[in-house]
Amino acid sequence: MSFSLENLGQNCTSHRPQNMSNEPDQDFDDFDDRPSKSERKRDAHEAQALGEELVKLKELDLKAFGLPESLYDAIVEARRLTSRTALVRQRQLIGKLMRGVELEPIRTALASRGQDAARETQRFKRVEHWRERLIAEGASALDELMKLRPDMDREEWLARVAAAAAEREKLGTSGLRSRELFRHLRALLDRVTIAPST
Repeated sequence: MSFSLENLGQNCTSHRPQNMSNEPDQDFDDFDDRPSKSERKRDAHEAQALGEELVKLKELDLKAFGLPESLYDAIVEARRLTSRTALVRQRQLIGKLMRGVELEPIRTALASRGQDAARETQRFKRVEHWRERLIAEGASALDELMKLRPDMDREEWLARVAAAAAEREKLGTSGLRSRELFRHLRALLDRVTIAPST
């Protein structure tokens, strides 16, 4: 029996594997894209941590988040509990319920509140700094402050500072006059950006 080159080429073609193309096999497309166990565990911890942050909020602030009723009630209940064991269980429940809501808006809102709190802390420290300087240094500190606000009534402020200083010397602590000075300083500094002096 003889073979031609043409027949040999046909025979080779007929025995080639049928799936030699570059197209991916259908079986390899069905990868499991579900989160891994470690990712699920991390998400669960984050959800519970955010839930615990919500527990720390005042009730009025908590209502602003528009949480599902079951989650809201669980958070309110957590605040009421005094038993450590019961509180641990309640926090676990909150974490479970938190996994059923969208976390990003809550995370963003909490971060914003944190930034507001940080700004308020800086504001308080700035006012406190100037009050202590005025009480300790008197007219020299007031003159420095007036460079930033020339429209201040110097005599009026000197009287406030003197009253607060006399009260501090007599009581050894802050009293009514010191609180009044703080209030006036806060109103003044809220109207102008002043970096704390060193």
